[in-house]
Amino acid sequence: MPAVSVGNVGQLAIDLVISTLRMTKIGYFYTDCLVPMVGNNPYATSNENSVELSINAEVYSLPSKKLVVPADQITFHKGMPFCRALLSWVESSKCARVILLSSSHAYQRDDEQLLGTPLRYLLTPALEKAVEGRMQELKEKVLHIPGGGITKLLFTESCSKGIQMAVLLKFCSEGDNIPDAFALVNYLNEWLQLIKSKEIPDTSSQWKIPSSWRLLFGNGLPPALF
Repeated sequence: MPAVSVGNVGQLAIDLVISTLRMTKIGYFYTDCLVPMVGNNPYATSNENSVELSINAEVYSLPSKKLVVPADQITFHKGMPFCRALLSWVESSKCARVILLSSSHAYQRDDEQLLGTPLRYLLTPALEKAVEGRMQELKEKVLHIPGGGITKLLFTESCSKGIQMAVLLKFCSEGDNIPDAFALVNYLNEWLQLIKSKEIPDTSSQWKIPSSWRLLFGNGLPPALF
């Protein structure tokens, strides 16, 4: 699932996962913790399904990979109640583990972080025991998450509840965050192998960009200005 964080990197990365794997919408979260929103289908593949309505907390599934993706697309105004409701759903649904895609302010890195990779991860104790060191290839860990939104809250609550959670995040700045989204989803793919690398290190060309990204920065400038 994505965290609403700096640059919306987690949300953009989730867009790539849902669009590329052609995941099926199976439901939505009904909660007053989120700001209400409705719009067109962000993953439209034809004129017919482009007019389908979409809300801000839909859930997608791909049974063949035992994968469920809550696509939260907007901020919330009740952080702790939403966190508890979400983790309660995780437990009642018997999810094996949770992977939270997030981001953090690049300008708040310390000297050591400036020299290292811009990608980081966190594991709850429950997941750390389960993977038994297989996450070492993903490099360094981080706990201070400025600009990460609800990330730290979800992580600490998952630690206390014994939930297997991994947080994958990227240091970034606000702007054109598409390259950050590709970097984060490739980082995720190193672990889960959602798509095959086809013997090339950079899988960015294999991710399918959703139709909603055509208006990521709004409409173009009107010709009358020139």
